[in-house]
Amino acid sequence: MQQIFNFLIRNKNNILFLFLLALSVFFTIQTHSFHKSRFISSANAVTGGVYSWTSDLKDYLYLEEYNKRLLEENKELRNILTNLNDTISIKNYRDSTSFEGTYYFRAARVINNNYAKADNYLTINQGKENGINPEFGVVTSKGVIGIVDRVNSRFSRVISILHTESRINAQLSKTNHFGSLIWNGRDPNLVQLIDVPRQAPVKQGDTITTGGRSLIFPEGLPIGSIEDFEMDESGSYYEINVRLFNDMTNIGFVYVIENVDRDLILSLETEDE
Repeated sequence: MQQIFNFLIRNKNNILFLFLLALSVFFTIQTHSFHKSRFISSANAVTGGVYSWTSDLKDYLYLEEYNKRLLEENKELRNILTNLNDTISIKNYRDSTSFEGTYYFRAARVINNNYAKADNYLTINQGKENGINPEFGVVTSKGVIGIVDRVNSRFSRVISILHTESRINAQLSKTNHFGSLIWNGRDPNLVQLIDVPRQAPVKQGDTITTGGRSLIFPEGLPIGSIEDFEMDESGSYYEINVRLFNDMTNIGFVYVIENVDRDLILSLETEDE
């Protein structure tokens, strides 16, 4: 305590000067509107910068949570958009937040991803407890990833589109000519679309999408674009190299697609067998 008093006594002139300076600045600001407005503007700039910095820091710390929230919102939008055309076409429009559509999307995260083998798989962090079953499609916002083939209570295995036994119905987006999407086991950026008839107007750069002629993927989901093409040995069908929109070496969050009407359709088609 004595040291504090000694410090005040030694520096009493400086302390008095600073006090009088602060007092004069205060009265100047209070009595002159121009100085007052400039001071407030400067203070707002400083506090605004601090708030901006703290907000950026908070956003960074909660980035994963925000991404999950955005993914859930995108999932709901996909559920709405995928089924909107059917809803409108049957003249039976209901509130888009409540109608039951043909396809239902669930969000999941990839926890393991193979892409360097001939037959590749992914593992996602959703299973039976989350309503996931085999034969559910898996996609991202950029395109098709694969098809669920094995599940347990908490996790699911997905046959990657980069699998030599993968077969996905796909089509030319401009003409609706369709074929089978396969992978030859070579380049992880390229898959092959086969059995497209020679009458189809195939053009480099055109988009390839899901064909909708299966019970797994809805029609029109993106897959990739035409890299190059040639006729097969018979001269009747194209063999098309498709460059994937997805970077299959860098997959994080995905959507799992359930066809709600799958069992009804299967039971109808197998009724007489």
